[in-house]
Amino acid sequence: MDSKQTHQRLASLDALRGMDLLMLVALDRVVFKLQPVINAGWYDTFLQGFTHKEWEGFSPWDLVMPLFMFMSGVTIPYSLSRYREGEQSRRALYWRLCRRFMLLWILGMICQGNLLSFDSQHIYLFSNTLQAIAVGYVFAALLYLYTKPRTQILVASVLLLAFWAAMEYVIIGGYGGGDYSPQGNLAEGIDRMLLGRFRDKAEMVDGAVVFQEWYTYTWLLSSLNFIVTVLTGVFAGELLRSSRAMRSKQNWLLGLGVGMTVVGWLLGLVHPVIKHIWTSSMTLVSSGYCFLLLWAFYSWIDCRGHRSGLTFLKVYGMNSITAYVISNVVNFSSVSESLLYGTQQYLGEAYPALISLANVSIVFFILYVMYKRNIFLRV
Repeated sequence: MDSKQTHQRLASLDALRGMDLLMLVALDRVVFKLQPVINAGWYDTFLQGFTHKEWEGFSPWDLVMPLFMFMSGVTIPYSLSRYREGEQSRRALYWRLCRRFMLLWILGMICQGNLLSFDSQHIYLFSNTLQAIAVGYVFAALLYLYTKPRTQILVASVLLLAFWAAMEYVIIGGYGGGDYSPQGNLAEGIDRMLLGRFRDKAEMVDGAVVFQEWYTYTWLLSSLNFIVTVLTGVFAGELLRSSRAMRSKQNWLLGLGVGMTVVGWLLGLVHPVIKHIWTSSMTLVSSGYCFLLLWAFYSWIDCRGHRSGLTFLKVYGMNSITAYVISNVVNFSSVSESLLYGTQQYLGEAYPALISLANVSIVFFILYVMYKRNIFLRV
């Protein structure tokens, strides 16, 4: 493959990102509204695929966030290679990374519903997928720019081991020491101690910080493995951008995907697969699945040339941050209900599903207009 082919935009990556965003901002909003309408056992089973595991284990829905982060890593070799090769100044690079970090962090606070409440009691610092991407992206980008692939693999391995060792052997304030329960694990304790009132869902009651027992997602210690998740995307991006033959790239994607998945589940026997705290085993399992999905999309789209019918996915995939932010911040129900309120008397329990479908259709229309006019917002 010549250099022009090697460096061209990957249609498979846009399609895969589009599928992930379609799940996150569209299907999820509609399928649960259909439950009372369909009211069947098979549909209840189907909906389990759109539900996170309560604690241990891994469901298809648990892959949505890791895949989003993984794909941000895949883009790094494509978007930052000119800095590594000295074609642009490092000063411009540092400004780009700082700007991306700050914008993702602020957008994350907005999407979580905290910043726009204009209530200081409901401002939380670290609580969203976009902020996890911000942390992982900056560290992974710096490693890509200043280290060789072997060093990057070594760093990823050290971070995985560091998280595992900390969870197993470190005890702080009664948290940790091999405790993987929702309320007793080290990652939970670190978030409570360091974030305090600024931990997501924490409240001040009579001058004391009260943590919601049902909220079990962790962020600070988990950032070690956020970096690894994005780094695995960098590995995939470097592989796809290389001059290897397509068949070789397919084999590597498939082999790495199978290998990481198997190692992750084996590690899960002693270090549980738990997405809420982003354990090392979960990181390997999810990254393995991401490699396998990328292998499937790359093989079908870029290698076999099946590119027709991808516009629907590319509309979401090429404006992924915009799709995520609009869907989480803007409520289009007032528009949908204003236009469709007359149908409620005929639809009954199906009316909420229609409103949800109308809402996601409005979002798609906005993204489609942006796509057709070549407007792609980047941070």
